[in-house]
Amino acid sequence: MFKALMVRKDDEGHRARIENLELSAFPAGDVVVDVEYSSLNYKDALAITGRGPILKSFPMVPGIDLAGTVSESDSADFKPGDKVLLTGWGVGESSWGGLAQKAKVASQHLVLLPSSLSTQQAMSIGTAGFTAMLCVEALEACGITPEQGPVLVTGALGGVGSFAISLLAALGYTVEASTGRVEENDWLLKSLGASAVINRDELNAPGKPLQKSRWNAAVDTVGSHTLSNVCASLNYGGAVAACGMAQGMDLPASVAPFILRAVTLKGVDSVRYPAERRAAVWQRLASLLSPEQLPGLAGVCRLDEVAERAVELLDGKVRGRLVVDCR
Repeated sequence: MFKALMVRKDDEGHRARIENLELSAFPAGDVVVDVEYSSLNYKDALAITGRGPILKSFPMVPGIDLAGTVSESDSADFKPGDKVLLTGWGVGESSWGGLAQKAKVASQHLVLLPSSLSTQQAMSIGTAGFTAMLCVEALEACGITPEQGPVLVTGALGGVGSFAISLLAALGYTVEASTGRVEENDWLLKSLGASAVINRDELNAPGKPLQKSRWNAAVDTVGSHTLSNVCASLNYGGAVAACGMAQGMDLPASVAPFILRAVTLKGVDSVRYPAERRAAVWQRLASLLSPEQLPGLAGVCRLDEVAERAVELLDGKVRGRLVVDCR
């Protein structure tokens, strides 16, 4: 028997609670992992609370991230004792996920843990850090370099935003942070490496199609009017990597920034990022983020606290990442 956070939806409504399960209850998978740590992402919180249509079927064990040790394997690629991690691929949405003490998963979705990371450190990074790294690489692919000018990160206190700031700063970029909680200035400036903090109110209302150039590039986790205003405020040849929709899925934008300033809008998805390229991304994350940084970027909670913390996350009361101790 092992414990798992199970989400059910039936005549009693949508509910999430800890249940004791047998391994035989798992759907198909060729590798069993003893989960040591998972994490609580924005998407997980929506799934757990029922505030968003994330889960594709019920009952479902949520959790889009996991890290632990292989205990059983029918795959030639992994053996018992291997330290592994998993992010994305619909795990925790369409197949049972990582908010449990055990997980049975498809081997092609696993990545061997970089030797310089512990399982807890890997989950401090998780989907949020992985997505942030993809955003940075998207900007690099557009030719964005540190000497060209500052980079804006929206949703700076969230998981992706906080990691984007840290990664960009580590690479030598001047980073400005946009947040609705400007009282967190010290954390953003001193702990993460931002050079300036702006109030999100400057960006979250309808604006002009083309505005004064303020940044050379941006990582946007917010969408809607914020993304539109960011695009309108970039330098000529600038770029924005868009990966979130905290404000909304809409994009009330003009073509002006794209045809008059040659701005690039690059979408970033981490869920189905090619398996053969994931290990290299994780190795780069391990090299750019020092072990000393990670505790400041992520708090820790127990598995039986997740449902409560999910509400806090959606209510904007969680800073950075939240790692879940599943042991």
